Amino acid sequence: MSIDIDPLREADGITVTDHIENTQFEVYTDRPVDPRPRPASDHYFPVDTSVAVETGSIEIPRVAVVETRDGDGVLLTHGDCYEMPGGTYHVGINPAPTKLYLTFDAGFSVSTTDRTTRIDLDAPATVGLGFRSLHQTPAGTITTPTDPESLMDAVSLLGSALQTTSPERSFPTLRGHPPLIEPGEEFRVPERVEPVESGVRIVVPPEYRYLYPVVSLAYYFAADVVPGDAPRIEGDGWTYPLEPKFEARAAEVLRQSFHMDCLARTEGFYPVDLHERETTGLDLDWGRLYDLPLAERLGEYLDVPFEAVEPELPQWTLTTDVRPDPGNVEMLPFVAGELSIVRSPETVTPADDDGGVGVGFFGGAGRNSAATTRREVPGGGVDLDSRGSPAGGEFVRGAASAGVTRGADASTERGAVPAQTEFVRPEPVDTVEHAWVGDGVPLDANKATLDAYHRRLEVGQVEQSRISVLVVCNDDQMREEGNVADLYGLRDMVQFDIEVRHDRTREEMRETLESDVDFLHYIGHVDDRGMQCADGYLDLTDEDLEIGVSAFLLNACQSYQQGEALIHRGSRGGIVTLSDVANSPATTLGRIIARLMNSGFNLRTALHVAKRELITGHQYIVVGDGGTTICQSRSGAALVLNLEPTETECLDLLIEGFPNGPYGVGSLMYINLDKDDKNHLIPTNVDIKSVTTNEVKEFLDLEDTPIFYDKELTWNNKLTELTDQG
Repeated sequence: MSIDIDPLREADGITVTDHIENTQFEVYTDRPVDPRPRPASDHYFPVDTSVAVETGSIEIPRVAVVETRDGDGVLLTHGDCYEMPGGTYHVGINPAPTKLYLTFDAGFSVSTTDRTTRIDLDAPATVGLGFRSLHQTPAGTITTPTDPESLMDAVSLLGSALQTTSPERSFPTLRGHPPLIEPGEEFRVPERVEPVESGVRIVVPPEYRYLYPVVSLAYYFAADVVPGDAPRIEGDGWTYPLEPKFEARAAEVLRQSFHMDCLARTEGFYPVDLHERETTGLDLDWGRLYDLPLAERLGEYLDVPFEAVEPELPQWTLTTDVRPDPGNVEMLPFVAGELSIVRSPETVTPADDDGGVGVGFFGGAGRNSAATTRREVPGGGVDLDSRGSPAGGEFVRGAASAGVTRGADASTERGAVPAQTEFVRPEPVDTVEHAWVGDGVPLDANKATLDAYHRRLEVGQVEQSRISVLVVCNDDQMREEGNVADLYGLRDMVQFDIEVRHDRTREEMRETLESDVDFLHYIGHVDDRGMQCADGYLDLTDEDLEIGVSAFLLNACQSYQQGEALIHRGSRGGIVTLSDVANSPATTLGRIIARLMNSGFNLRTALHVAKRELITGHQYIVVGDGGTTICQSRSGAALVLNLEPTETECLDLLIEGFPNGPYGVGSLMYINLDKDDKNHLIPTNVDIKSVTTNEVKEFLDLEDTPIFYDKELTWNNKLTELTDQG
């Protein structure tokens, strides 16, 4: 069973642990409880685990919306403050780290504080609590030859995972994970993978470079993909061309149709007050659109010029470059399941020393180390711990270090990267995140790998319900960064087991890597001989090495190959370096990543935020599954606050909400501020003008959040000091 329910030890209530998603939260009651199993069928919506307790109240430590349905499932009301008379009710509480449903026979009231949501029954009663993991599992694996026409038949079945063809499939929990694809001699489909008849066809030439960019469309529209000359989308009585600019047009169709579904779905089961619905410039009959079949509705969406919709579209989250190679077919369900914009570049631009930001970090002569960082060198002086001489401040390929870097004392013949490594420079993207599928090490993109994505789906039995973080520092001069252990334990809602270890031997490091650690934060030296330990080097590419660590940050010089080895041998995702990194900025970045991971960010978004603060963040990339998290944020979504002081005593506030973990694209977010009483789609930018400092501080009391105050990164505990100075 993936979800464990245990009584709390130091309070009245239960702890809910989802071992698949590494999420944990507490549900409080007004008396000690002994949860006992109840049938999942007690609940209106499907659940994975169901228990019953005797209680007079249910409280969760977050601000949420409570949705109430009658015994037949008819929606009666929703909100955060209301009363209901006696009756039989099905109640949903959202957001929570798992789907949370209650069922009981009693009148009740709903109330919220600035930190909690509480349901008080008119009298103590038996309350059924149902939990459903937000994790999604494929229904099976399609076997297919990998020629483009055979593969079209497999891609046509990606939409079989959709739990509805209504606009509600824009909710991540109603999309389902597409079936997997694997190469084989014959085309075979498992019985549980059944096609959905949506009436949509996607016509593309039978070539990988045309097929790969439409996989997300095929999934979201449950479309049949068929061979033809002119790329286009067809429905009954309409055709939409995908040329010129084929990949760009496919991306526009995904963004436009998804956004319009999110607006139309407010006419259905979830008639929430949606900011984007109230502010849209589109004058359409949303109720009529909601009731149309998928193909007909899509045709009417695409009758609206993209230019009319574009101004109100949020920045999309992810672009994935998938090289047009048959060896990449197994990645397609994962890419589609993320609703990624997909490109399929036929040619690759090699990275060389003349290419600008990024490659200069890989050892190009004439690069000034002090100029490559934004704030990591206090006072603007030269960082004496950087790789070139303090006088010239240059990175020189193969030169000996004048100070401390995160590399070990390898020979001077060693270049800034291993000679066999081929760096590639993908084309820039307009999305927050960028992933790369194919040969080569991408600059500024997540090197995505199949084995890491498969580990999303593995259900392992976890013996403890705490999140384990291990900080290993194998160099005395870097012990300052070892203090990051304090940052991982800041939250009071998630229980962390945090250990710090220094000067590990090879055997001790091997044992560490084999252990079931949720996150390893390594500080020290790495080179082509491996990870430096107290008694030599441990090469993580050794065939006999077993890896139990789930995610990691290898904050050391040139740690890409060692990190890639961790992924191939059992880890899900991690952050690594592509070059030598100076100690001071590496320490700063390590502390930023620690705090972001503690706040529930995934690896890709955490690195995205860190790069906004540190130019040297471009020396780092994500390997494996960039969507990996070690815990969930209180808000579900990952939030970044941007505060700008004004001429008055108020602040202008821009809140960026990023999809994260189970709270994927299309989720709803509610901002707990008096000036904003609407729901917002994720991803989103919520712009609120003239907010008082006290209102901002009260809002920040809810959760530890990264804040860009006057464009500099800070955190909740530092905001008072900054605003007082301002």
